[in-house]
Amino acid sequence: MSVEPAARFFVNHGIVSGRTDMEHLLRPLLKQTVMYRYVRAGQVVSHGTGWVERIVAGQPGVSSFFTPLSICINVDSWEHLEFDTRPDQLLSYVLVQGDERVTIEFAAMVHGGDDTPVQESLRLDPMSQYIQMELAGMGVDVATSEPAAPRSSGPETPAAGDPDALPPEAS
Repeated sequence: MSVEPAARFFVNHGIVSGRTDMEHLLRPLLKQTVMYRYVRAGQVVSHGTGWVERIVAGQPGVSSFFTPLSICINVDSWEHLEFDTRPDQLLSYVLVQGDERVTIEFAAMVHGGDDTPVQESLRLDPMSQYIQMELAGMGVDVATSEPAAPRSSGPETPAAGDPDALPPEAS
C-alpha cells in the first residue's frame, strides 16, 4: 500500500523548487521597492534598486529582468528559490539558475537632504525604515494590483466646513 507524501512545509527559511511555491513566496515582493544583486560564478555582476512590476509563472515567453525602473520575475527562469528570515523579520530571497544567483531584499527608505523621502512612499510601520512605493496616476490599485476604478468626471462638491476644500473656480 502506497501513501502519498505530505506536502512539504517551511518555517522562516528553506529551498523551494516547485513553481507554485516559488510564486507564492515571491508574491509579497509585488509592487515593492527592492534591492537586487546579480552574482555569476561567485562574482557580483550587477546590483541596484528597483520596483517589482510583475511576478509570473507558466508564461515561457516572458523574461525575468531587473532594472532600476522595473523588475519582472518569471519563476520559470529559475531552478529554485532560497529564502531566509532576516533579524528584522523581513525575508531575503535568492533566485538560482546554475551558477547565477539574484539576491532580492526589501529596500531601505531613502531620505533627501531635508530628511523627506525621495520617493513617494507609504511606510509599512511608522517606525520602519522599509517602504512600499505607490505609483500615483498609473491607473492601478496598489493594494489589489487591479486596474483602479474609474474616477468620476463630474464636478465634485467639497464637504461643507472642509478646511482643505478649494474655492470653486469662477466661470
